[in-house]
Amino acid sequence: MKVWVNGALSEIEDARVSVLDHGMTVGDGVFETVKAVHGRPFALTRHLERLARSAAGLGLREPDLDEVRHACAAVLAANPMPLGRLRITYTGGLSPLGSNRGTDGPTLVVALGATTRRPDTTSVITVPWTRNERGALTGLKTTSYAENVIALARAHEHGASEALFANTVGRLCEGTGSNVFVVLDGELHTPPVSSGCLAGITRALTVEWTGAKETDLPMDVLDHAEEIFLTSTLRDVQSVARVDGRDIVAAPGPVTTKAMRVFEERAAADPDPRTV
Repeated sequence: MKVWVNGALSEIEDARVSVLDHGMTVGDGVFETVKAVHGRPFALTRHLERLARSAAGLGLREPDLDEVRHACAAVLAANPMPLGRLRITYTGGLSPLGSNRGTDGPTLVVALGATTRRPDTTSVITVPWTRNERGALTGLKTTSYAENVIALARAHEHGASEALFANTVGRLCEGTGSNVFVVLDGELHTPPVSSGCLAGITRALTVEWTGAKETDLPMDVLDHAEEIFLTSTLRDVQSVARVDGRDIVAAPGPVTTKAMRVFEERAAADPDPRTV
């Protein structure tokens, strides 16, 4: 396995990032996860645009997106596989211990890991912790992921693959690494980004391709929604068959099934759908 570290490919055994890197010491970094099918990344342009937005939100130096794109191509070429998780990590770089950044410049790492297609259905739970829709990191895809680690561990303890959060005012927000859609009276809805959720790439494409409405939703919508599904880079569109103790009969339902089909067809037709 070869990875890209600060300008060059390295064997995984030789790849090194300083223990004083700000991404390591204080979580000062941003990242993207990109699906790669037979060496071809999906929606890479949108992911790179979000990487730049997240970096700007943290006050990091603007990433050279041409360099990042080149790094992605090099890693994909060096590690052929049918389905991969391409991870782009961009951090504050070598810095003194503490919150102040150093002056050496950012660190860029691109790595690839093999993965498998997700099941068509899954189970989720809700958790008592909240997303802060007014926080400094809201809407940024940062490496500060400990809250998600804790919540996902809780989900696994309950036989689920994802945990769903409310925001601080009790409205439905998102999962640890996914966005959530619900069907009400046959219509498809998803929380708006103002809820504090990440503006997911798959979420945005699903909204564009299905006409889903962005709607402020109470958390208890999960108790009576006719259908529920998750979206993310590696899930695409995945039906929820159980939420907490409630089974959703005949999942995936008709609206979810259509969304799954539309997403698969549109993604196959255009592997790099650009922002409108």
